[in-house]
Amino acid sequence: MNTVRKLPPWLKRPLPVSKNYNHTSRILNSLGLETICSNGNCPNQGQCWDRGTATVLILGNTCTRNCKFCSVSFGKPQPPDPTEPERIAEMTRQMKLKYLVITSVNRDDLSDGGASHLLNCINKTRELCPEVKFEILTPDFINCQRKAIKILANALPFVFAHNIETVPSLYPLVRNGSDYERSLKLLKTAKESYPNIETKSSIMLGLGESENEVEQVLKDLRDAGCKRITIGQYLRASKNCVEVVEYITPMKFDWWKQKAVELGFSWVLSSPFARSSYFAEKLDMS
Repeated sequence: MNTVRKLPPWLKRPLPVSKNYNHTSRILNSLGLETICSNGNCPNQGQCWDRGTATVLILGNTCTRNCKFCSVSFGKPQPPDPTEPERIAEMTRQMKLKYLVITSVNRDDLSDGGASHLLNCINKTRELCPEVKFEILTPDFINCQRKAIKILANALPFVFAHNIETVPSLYPLVRNGSDYERSLKLLKTAKESYPNIETKSSIMLGLGESENEVEQVLKDLRDAGCKRITIGQYLRASKNCVEVVEYITPMKFDWWKQKAVELGFSWVLSSPFARSSYFAEKLDMS
């Protein structure tokens, strides 16, 4: 692959350090909570924390997989922390959140993939903040998909999100240990099991995929019942991640948004900085 080193102007963004940003940071630190914003080196952290929102990362900050697009640490994780649900509930109260996105590292070491812990996080938060709405961004629940989906039925309603990340041909490079068809199956099973909720996914561009491959992924997601999609630019989060192959222009992201709408997606966020939980609380992005 050819290395693309110089960021184009549309990908340059200052890190705001404001009173709101510091307030968000203090709450998270005081409660000892992890976020994908920090662990994933998300370029939107400054803007989101300044808006008073963050995506919590549960079940520790050590993942049982070593995907080459992600900067989250790989290794043997600690057992689930039983105090985490209460701390997330308290964070939601202190930050006065109306919409909370909860994501998780892969926990292939747990028999339910961490679903019961996620259930506890949602229910405990709902007890303290009954008006909050939820979006869960889950791992693929390898070997326990139906078990996990059955467990999570006790936490409805929520938006069910699972990221497809990239096209099938790039899985060996980018998502080694994951499986494209397994991810599609999870989204389809979730939609069939929870017919009254919406399912959501996300794909990164700039890894060397072709337009035909991306369009086929969008069609596959629609066939799986998925109606929400984010399409964003892949950015190298750490030195251990694969290199960027191409920087996609904002105009092309607009083109992909129109394509997704034509294919039947009702909620589409397509831009260089689009990420799975970016502006997730917005009701209409079509």
